[in-house]
Amino acid sequence: MVMPEHVHLLITEPERRSLSTALQALKQSVSRTLALRHAEAFWQARYYDFNVWSEKKTVEKLRYMHRNPVVRGLVAKPEDWPSTPTTKTCRWGPRVP
Repeated sequence: MVMPEHVHLLITEPERRSLSTALQALKQSVSRTLALRHAEAFWQARYYDFNVWSEKKTVEKLRYMHRNPVVRGLVAKPEDWPSTPTTKTCRWGPRVP
């Protein structure tokens, strides 16, 4: 979920590499793309992770992510936020209300 000044990701640990290596590759790819349009750095040096070990925590984190734009007053409903994952992009099925 892309927010104005940060991004939320709920991802599975890669099988062949570490999470930090996967995030480094993602950040490099985005930085290369943005370098064509912006001179200043896009990413902060650190990311904050939280291990999700249960279905209950997965649902909790998904709810938090979907409600974040509403809580911040950016939209009235989660589905109004342009980068809200949909059933087509979320392997857990429909959005969690």
